[in-house]
Amino acid sequence: MKIISWNVNSVRARITNILDYIKEANPDILLLQEIKTQDENFPYEEFENKGYQSYVYGQKSYNGVAIISKINIKNIDKSFIKDELNHSRIITGEIKLNKKKIELINIYVPNGNPIDTEKYTYKKNWLKKFILSIKKKLSENSNLLIAGDFNIIPEEVDVYDFKRYENDALGKLEIRKKFRELLNLGFQDVYRVLNKNKQEYTFWDYFAGSWQKNYGMRIDHFLLSSNLIENIKSININKKPRSKIKPSDHTPIELLIN
Repeated sequence: MKIISWNVNSVRARITNILDYIKEANPDILLLQEIKTQDENFPYEEFENKGYQSYVYGQKSYNGVAIISKINIKNIDKSFIKDELNHSRIITGEIKLNKKKIELINIYVPNGNPIDTEKYTYKKNWLKKFILSIKKKLSENSNLLIAGDFNIIPEEVDVYDFKRYENDALGKLEIRKKFRELLNLGFQDVYRVLNKNKQEYTFWDYFAGSWQKNYGMRIDHFLLSSNLIENIKSININKKPRSKIKPSDHTPIELLIN
């Protein structure tokens, strides 16, 4: 099974790139973040024509998450946490894998910048609530897959110049500790499991030639319950979509799981 996570930075603005990518990558499940559209304006038909069902939790102009799938997804939930700003940032659902019930949790974590504003407080509160909800979910089901745009640089190796980001909402120690707290609940950062010291990125800013200079960061992640790691075949950061015309500033991560 191929499960892909991608912050598309507006599903309607990138629809041509997304459909071209689907044709080439042929995912079973595509987890999208930052779709930037309300449910009623989502391009359901375009995905349906490719054989996919869309489960959408949208918001006008900002945020929004969706699960696009060829396989049946049960128990879709849009209320995993109580978001204090009522943002559309998490959608969950269940799939069957080797007779195991796997909970898919697709997330778009707040950016949190600037750090001296309420945006940073919101990010910290959001992560705190998210971790509490994950603990509760683990008591019901130990098979979880969390994927999406975490807006967290886990380690120094995950950004081109860590000094520039150690006081940024993506790289601050207390935010990176939240990522570590999640792992300590019994998850593995799949990319890091299979690529111990490799330096690859999932995001390059639109400014100052970041893409051309490879000034990137790894802020999009797959976290998988430790007991499911043996099912992983591969994980790949596919940089090709970032080089297209009118690209998202993020690129897809592709997980192959038995």
